[in-house]
Amino acid sequence: MSPELRSAAERAERCRRGRIVLIDDDVEILAAITSLLEFEGYACDSFSSALDYLRQLEVPRRSPPGPSCVLLDVMMPDLDGLEAQRRLADLDDTPVLLMSGASGAREAVTAFRAGALDFLIKPIEAETLLAAVERALLASRDRQHLRVKAQSLTRRLAALTPREHDVAIRVAHGKLNRVIGEELGLALRTVKLYRQRCLEKLEARNTADLIRILQEEEL
Repeated sequence: MSPELRSAAERAERCRRGRIVLIDDDVEILAAITSLLEFEGYACDSFSSALDYLRQLEVPRRSPPGPSCVLLDVMMPDLDGLEAQRRLADLDDTPVLLMSGASGAREAVTAFRAGALDFLIKPIEAETLLAAVERALLASRDRQHLRVKAQSLTRRLAALTPREHDVAIRVAHGKLNRVIGEELGLALRTVKLYRQRCLEKLEARNTADLIRILQEEEL
């Protein structure tokens, strides 16, 4: 295997464990935390400016699959961590951890209200940092799973014909086949056929599962 392929394989393996975007204008802290995270087997991309990271996001790049989080310092020039957190939240749902050595309760409250998973006070003990990162990566895994699940369901719903969709809406509202047939002008056996097709296309195990799926989509 060539050095390039070995490097790519190692990067992919680290990303599967977790990718952390580290943003801090203190180069010594960047180096120390990067070393710690990489020693633990994570992928770590470091930036000395939140603006630099946001600019990079303007150019779409494919990254190896895996959970990710952003570890962001609060007190930075050009763009502080709280404003960076707000801008990142507008882009996606990647979990954000804030850290600071000079901020007070007001900044922490603002960060939590904006969705931060944790607010770490410098100097940060290694165990405290790693525990916070693991919680953030777990949250990322959960969010990615829900996103994939929602996308899959959207594709399956799109496979329904207009008439199947009409039947599905009424099934979600708990209506009996006879009532559905009367409302749509369909024979009872036709309603049953459409209902079965909805089960198959939405990959529902039974009618109760079908109703649950449809209600989750608020049909």
